[in-house]
Amino acid sequence: MRSIQQLYPVLNQGDPVFLRADLNVPMHEGSITDHNRIDALIPTLDGLLQRGARVVVATHLGRPRGRDPDLSTAIVARALEQRIQAPVMHVGEVPFAPDSSEAFSSIPSGGVLMLENLRFDPGEKDNDLDFATALLEPVQYYVNDAFGCCHRAHASIVAAASLRPAFAGLLIEREVEFLARLRDHPARPFWVIAGGAKVRDKIGVLAHLSNRLDGIIFGGGLANTILEGQGIPVGASRTEPAAFREVQDRLGNGPELVLPVDFIAGDDPNSPSTISRVCVGDHPPKGSMFLDIGPDSIDLFRHKLSAAATIFWNGPLGVFETKAFAGGTEAIARMLAQHSAEVVIGGGDSAAAARSLGIADDVAHVSTGGGAALEFLEGRTLPGLEALEHSTGTDSR
Repeated sequence: MRSIQQLYPVLNQGDPVFLRADLNVPMHEGSITDHNRIDALIPTLDGLLQRGARVVVATHLGRPRGRDPDLSTAIVARALEQRIQAPVMHVGEVPFAPDSSEAFSSIPSGGVLMLENLRFDPGEKDNDLDFATALLEPVQYYVNDAFGCCHRAHASIVAAASLRPAFAGLLIEREVEFLARLRDHPARPFWVIAGGAKVRDKIGVLAHLSNRLDGIIFGGGLANTILEGQGIPVGASRTEPAAFREVQDRLGNGPELVLPVDFIAGDDPNSPSTISRVCVGDHPPKGSMFLDIGPDSIDLFRHKLSAAATIFWNGPLGVFETKAFAGGTEAIARMLAQHSAEVVIGGGDSAAAARSLGIADDVAHVSTGGGAALEFLEGRTLPGLEALEHSTGTDSR
């Protein structure tokens, strides 16, 4: 896989570069609520601009069905412009049309143009070669820095990498460095904290890592599912009963499995009217569900993790978005921020929790890829990384 570091020496002033980014930022009522993905792109984008490249930035945003003005990348272009403190021209077209090609040709060295939402065109999700060809029509080089999209076989991720000399951006290089070490050569003892609501998504990863793992700490839906499978009452807690047998079959003879010993229960994850502490084995109040780990579980988890050399955290330990159920996730996050182990935090909700608690800069790495990170750790081939590995694209303009 060619590195962007190999592109820098051959870049000339004004060379046109296509930069596939993952700027699928969360939004609420027309405003961006988390700029992390924009910030994560800046090192790669700055590296290109400082060398005089003219850069086309392309991303998807949300899950549009055709053109949707609420999912235009214009808002992302404005946010990026503020971050780099330089103009970002936005064109309402994807792929390039005559007007947008002319606009790009007028951009000076060190300039940026952002295309409209890639998913406004069905060719993106279809991995359509004609669509990819149109995307790259005015550029000389292709750079992929969208690690969070590399598990998708989409045109701007796969087909495009075959059409021009293709390079991995700095973010992809960093993600692969940390995640490959976790997957293949972690320092031992190696522990995983597995929380969140998506039970089935995590079992394959845990099974793939199991012969290198010393222990797994369970929270969230995984903990509820295992406890229910063991016949322990969990009230109205969300579980995936079909997943319990898979956990037993794939992890039963592997690393140490550690479950919570108490919970904070409530009748509503968002606006609870009743909150209580429930010890495992006791019947929770009728209609209540386990929404956070309790103080004894926090102490247990801290003790189990104290000697770890590597820790991977994927999934919060409670409904951390609600203050009443954020205590467990916050306590473990702050412990990880002070831990001497190499701590890697998975994407998605655990990354959001790390950022909201202000500990992202205190751990070794916070991944930008939720599904992509999990599939990588599970040993699956990511189409985007494979396309970079096999790229023989040449400048055919």
